[in-house]
Amino acid sequence: MYRLSSIILVVFASMQLLAQSPHGKELTVDCAQCHTSESWNVNIQTLKFNHNELTDFNLEGTHSEINCKECHTTLIFEEVQNQCISCHTDMHSASVGNDCARCHTAQNWNVDNIPELHEQNGFPLIGAHTSLNCVECHTSETNLRFDKLGNECVNCHQSDFNETINPNHTIADFSLNCTECHSAFDTTWSLGDFNHDKFPLTLGHDIQECKQCHKTNNFSDTSPECITCHQNDFNNSEIPNHTNAQFSTDCITCHTTNPDWTPANWNHDFYALNGAHAEISDDCVACHKPKYGTYDNTPTDCVGCHLEDFNSTTEPNHSASNFSTDCTYCHTENSWTPSTFNHDSFPLTLGHDIDGCTQCHTTSNYADASPECVSCHLNDFNNSEIPNHTNAQFSTDCITCHTTNPDWTPANWNHDFYALNGAHAEISDDCVACHKPKYGTYDNTPTDCVGCHLEDFNSTTEPNHSASNFSTDCTYCHTENSWTPSTFNHDSFPLTLGHDIDDCTQCHTTSNYSDTSSECVSCHLNDFNTTSDPDHQNAGFSTECNACHTTGGWTPATFDHDFFPLTLGHDINDCKQCHTTSNYADASSECVSCHLNDFNTTSDPDHQSAGFSTECTACHTTGGWTPATFDHDFFPLTLGHDINDCKQCHITNNYADASPECVSCHLNDFNTTSDPDHQSAGFSTECNACHTTGGWTPATFDHDSQYFPIYSGKHQGEWDKCTDCHTTNNYATFSCIDCHEHSNKAEVDSDHRGENGYVYESNACYRCHPDGRD
Repeated sequence: MYRLSSIILVVFASMQLLAQSPHGKELTVDCAQCHTSESWNVNIQTLKFNHNELTDFNLEGTHSEINCKECHTTLIFEEVQNQCISCHTDMHSASVGNDCARCHTAQNWNVDNIPELHEQNGFPLIGAHTSLNCVECHTSETNLRFDKLGNECVNCHQSDFNETINPNHTIADFSLNCTECHSAFDTTWSLGDFNHDKFPLTLGHDIQECKQCHKTNNFSDTSPECITCHQNDFNNSEIPNHTNAQFSTDCITCHTTNPDWTPANWNHDFYALNGAHAEISDDCVACHKPKYGTYDNTPTDCVGCHLEDFNSTTEPNHSASNFSTDCTYCHTENSWTPSTFNHDSFPLTLGHDIDGCTQCHTTSNYADASPECVSCHLNDFNNSEIPNHTNAQFSTDCITCHTTNPDWTPANWNHDFYALNGAHAEISDDCVACHKPKYGTYDNTPTDCVGCHLEDFNSTTEPNHSASNFSTDCTYCHTENSWTPSTFNHDSFPLTLGHDIDDCTQCHTTSNYSDTSSECVSCHLNDFNTTSDPDHQNAGFSTECNACHTTGGWTPATFDHDFFPLTLGHDINDCKQCHTTSNYADASSECVSCHLNDFNTTSDPDHQSAGFSTECTACHTTGGWTPATFDHDFFPLTLGHDINDCKQCHITNNYADASPECVSCHLNDFNTTSDPDHQSAGFSTECNACHTTGGWTPATFDHDSQYFPIYSGKHQGEWDKCTDCHTTNNYATFSCIDCHEHSNKAEVDSDHRGENGYVYESNACYRCHPDGRD
């Protein structure tokens, strides 16, 4: 009891203290987080207060080991700030800011991230800077001051810059940015990568000693002009003498930076030095002679240098032949020979390809030589005998028949008016084979076939061309290649397949080929007469074989059986199955002529008894006897009548005896129906009066129009089955008072008070209310 009282007292006291907390208004945590009921003293070992979760200052490192009072000097805890400077004196005299965490951690005061700090400040410690003591840059480090020095090189190296004399950086006006010439990664001031791109130091200019070009300490005074270094070279050059030739002092006009000035590349584009000229390109005075004075006075036309060569040439004599003094017309720069005189006006090809000009140019004046053939070949023309050119009055223009091929052969007389092809081409060199002396001149030679080949025509016996009255135009049957094979136009009777016969006499049995008939029977009468399967004669077949056969062979035959198509079950290859006699024409197309036995022996159904038609196609197809498709449209087999077993309705073999009346099948259904009793009610035995072939239900008896409205009006929905009103099996009788709401006679009597003839009886109700209305 005492302990309970103590707890109540502590709780009460806590409530009072909470209202008067010494820790200020902001601290709202439960006192039990820090204190116990025994004492207000705080035991750091049992302290429940989580400084990391309940405040925005985590106790890490050395902060987690100190007494609370070292930071919280008063009981109002929120008075303590979370900035480092609020507890820690700035030892660096505001030189690096108030945020101790930039350099220090909560673990200790050591600085472990000096390289990172420098990178953040834009001055990474690389090269020589990595091994320096801090005091070498931060001179106030002994006082723990790290004043910002600036990231420019000159902030530390101004004295280095000023004291450098090789070269003198100040006089040369060098940049104060040391990195333009030196590398921050190096540990010495050795020349790094000075950007000398405005004057590339390559090849002959690749000089490591700056003083070779920069003669004074002021490097910026050095001119980039070639002549500033190479004036002496220019003045002393003799081959050629640059001064006398008035060459430019800009060395790069001809030279590169290659050492030793060679090779020189004087821009000689205005007169390219190619071929033999290239061989003397180093000997400038060979062309640039002293007599011309300066180099630019040297003539560039051929005759300027080669006039003596032109005048002294005798084969041919250039002067006498009035040749052009422009050597390039005939010669190249490579050599005087071979020369390429433009002889296109008279091409020197084949037989005219002559190295000795004097063979045609018989005088020194080459221009006098005529291009006419006869000027050289008159003797050849006069002496030609096969054929005799003079007698034949041929043209003296040799190119009419000949080419420049040597030996005048082959000759190519323009024989287009009578082309020499095939066998004619083989005698194209033997002109007299056709151009016989009897014709006189060549142009009297006949061009029609018979002009040369009449003897061939008359002497041919197989076939006899004369007797057959063949045309004397040989090209009708023969080609120019040979007499055989001949290609007579036999299109009037194509020789294909079985008719493809090389021996004409197989068909043409007489020498007069034109007498041969094209009728099939003229060759195949014996085949027709001796054929027994079928007997073509007895069957009265046509003697026109192509009515059934092709030239491919007698078989397969393709008799036109379209009047009785042979498809499916009729697709029979053995004619005798239907054509039982040799007279195929006697075969009837009636079904029963083949299928009478099938008709007579069929028992399901018995076709004879049923009086079915013997025309099988009325029910069957050529695909097979089944399925049969009897036309039952006079009694549609739909829904409940859709029966595949005929015997369900046709109970005898005489199918014609089956009645279409409903009662003939459904009398038992009619007699045994009790709801309603169709017999007692005197219903019609014509089922379709109320029912469909879909099923006995739903039935659709027309009660409203014939008797009394029960599917409309006030009685609609007031009954469930017929027996509600028809209380006996005699549906001709009915009851209103048993199933009606007027079953209370007293009430009904009261409603009809004053009505003449009123009787509380069903028939009386109907007489007054035949339509079911009040």
